Parts: sequence; structure tokens; C-alpha cells
Amino acid sequence: MEYANHLKEYAPAPSEARVAEEVARMREIAVRNHNEEVYKFCYSAIDLTTLSCNDSVESVTEFARKTVEFNRIFPDVPNVASICIYPSFVETVGLAVDGTPMRITSVAGGFPAAQTFLEVKALEVAMAIENGADEVDIVLNVGRMLTGEYDEAANEVETIRAEMDPDIVLKVIIESGALKTPGLIRDASLLSMLAGADFVKTSTGKIDVAATPEAAIIMCLSIKDFHEKTGRKVGFKAAGGVRTPEDAALYYTIVEEILGKEWLTTDLFRIGASSAANNLLTAIQGETVRYY
Repeated sequence: MEYANHLKEYAPAPSEARVAEEVARMREIAVRNHNEEVYKFCYSAIDLTTLSCNDSVESVTEFARKTVEFNRIFPDVPNVASICIYPSFVETVGLAVDGTPMRITSVAGGFPAAQTFLEVKALEVAMAIENGADEVDIVLNVGRMLTGEYDEAANEVETIRAEMDPDIVLKVIIESGALKTPGLIRDASLLSMLAGADFVKTSTGKIDVAATPEAAIIMCLSIKDFHEKTGRKVGFKAAGGVRTPEDAALYYTIVEEILGKEWLTTDLFRIGASSAANNLLTAIQGETVRYY
């Protein structure tokens, strides 16, 4: 399918100056969201992540076990939205969370670089789902985006989406830190949505520049524009470098201001994080917590 031609139907990307103004405004008003209620919601929106070369069946099992037992230890804090792991550990997590409502997110499709054959990407996604993944995070082909091969990049997403049941959540990572400019971040977000993404996600967390409030603002403006044109709500996920409660509250505020409170549900807002979980718990509990 041709996608690039549809980009002109949407609002142009904001200028860097406008984005900078918006970031300053968001930082100022985000202070109102430095509170326990927002921190608890942000905790519940986390895709709790372990994506390390040191991951093993033993370590991932323990990671999942602690997540399942969380509410026994912290009964007043809503649990995280999902556990996010490499596809080879989906079955491991499935065994650990069996009988609970915990969702399983798998990165797949040649994560984190997406530099492999489309057939391999599609097969890896299919295997992750067959093993029990409820949600799949893939990476938009950044190389194709940087060389202007927009239709090819979007068609990879379309091909993968077509292989998935409608109830599987597809998150597309645009790797905003590599795209850099407002125009490319806007184009990547819209192409992902047009090709079937349920969420657009900032980053893999595997390059130097991960989630930034600048990218979040551009992405959320694109989501708003897409919703106004199509009526379809697409979620936003900030990932990579989200560490402090204040970081989480800033992304919460960006979503709240641009997309509205109706986006502040775990069906439409996620945070990909590991260290942020303990830091949010510390802010909520009022004492140092190192649960994970």
C-alpha cells in the first residue's frame, strides 16, 4: 500500500521553536502532577522491562515472580501493566504469571535495530504470540525512514500487523532519538498509525538518545491529528531514560495537555521502564524502596 502520499492530509510538524516553547510550558505545569495519585497511575502504566544480555530463564522467572507477588506486599498500589521481555522468554513469563491478569509484552521483529529480513521479523512476532505474548513492540525501520523509503517502512509494519489477531496490541517504536527532527518524528508516527499501530513508542532504550519531552510532544500532536481525521485512538508509550517520578509525571502531563484525560488509561498510555518502578514506589511510600 502507498502511505507517503497520505502524510500531506495531516498537519505539518511543529517547528523546533514551538516544540521548545511547549516543553517549557509542560515542565512548568507538570509540578501540579507531582503527587501520590499521579505517581500511582504512572506505576500502573509501566511495562516493567528487562532486556539485558544477562537475562536467563532463572532471572526472568524471579523477575516475573516478584511482579506477581507485588500486591501482596504493596496492596495499596496498582500493579504494573505488563512485563516486557525478549521473545525467547515469553513462555517463561507465561508460566510464572499463569492464573493472574498480568499481561505479557514481547519485543520482536529484529529488536532493537530491525535490521533483518521481513520474513524473519514476521516469524519472530508470530512465535512470540504463539508462546503467549499479549502485546508486541517492534521497531520501525529507521534506515528506510532516513533515506525517504516511507512506503517500504510502513509496509513492513502493515505486513506484521496483518499476521496478528486484532486483540494483540502492536506498539511501534519509531526510535525518535535517531530521527531527530520534528518532521521525521511526525512522519514516522503517522506512518506507524496508518499501517496499524495501536501505540507509537519513543525509543528502544538502546541508543544514546531515548525518550525526550520534545519527541513526546510531536508524537502526541500526531496522535491527536490522526484521531481527529480517523476517529481511531492510538496510544503513546515513553520508553528509555524514564527514571524519576518527575520524568513520569512530565510525560503524564504532556499526554494530559495534548490528548486529554481520556488518554490517561493504561489502554492508551504506557511507560517502558525498569529503574523508574523503584523510584516511583519510593515516592509513593515516602521511604526508599528497592523491590526490583
